[in-house]
Amino acid sequence: MSASYRTYRLEYELEVQDPDVPGPRFHNVIFVETNADGSGQIHHVTGDLVTGMIYQVRSETRPEVSEGFHRKYLIGTISRSDYPDKVDEILKKIPAPPVQKSFNLATMRTEQHKSPGVFYAPGEPRPPMIKCTEWTIDQAIPALLEKEVIQP
Repeated sequence: MSASYRTYRLEYELEVQDPDVPGPRFHNVIFVETNADGSGQIHHVTGDLVTGMIYQVRSETRPEVSEGFHRKYLIGTISRSDYPDKVDEILKKIPAPPVQKSFNLATMRTEQHKSPGVFYAPGEPRPPMIKCTEWTIDQAIPALLEKEVIQP
């Protein structure tokens, strides 16, 4: 039995692409392979930009046989002594993507907003929206690497 778990970033196909975000985009998750059959645990944020997102952990069979599986990237390994407690401790501290869109009665569309009910004017610069990809790639994985929980 290995003293560590292989850890991956997985991409899953989205059922519906966001028309406001250039794509194609994929649902990105952190996968910790905890079992000899290739199954394990997924750490990710779920939800949407209208209601906000939350951090979740769920069991996953071998990802390659899952519906919608697109790609798998090895990140490194996590010591058995650090999993799951240290991983959850770090990931729970990273804010999940908040509400970033709401329905605009003036245009009758769901649009990116500055704050709920305060919309951008046409042509006004907008910051990039934060979704699961940005949370996983730009925040969660770097935090686990910085705390040396994931060994590359």
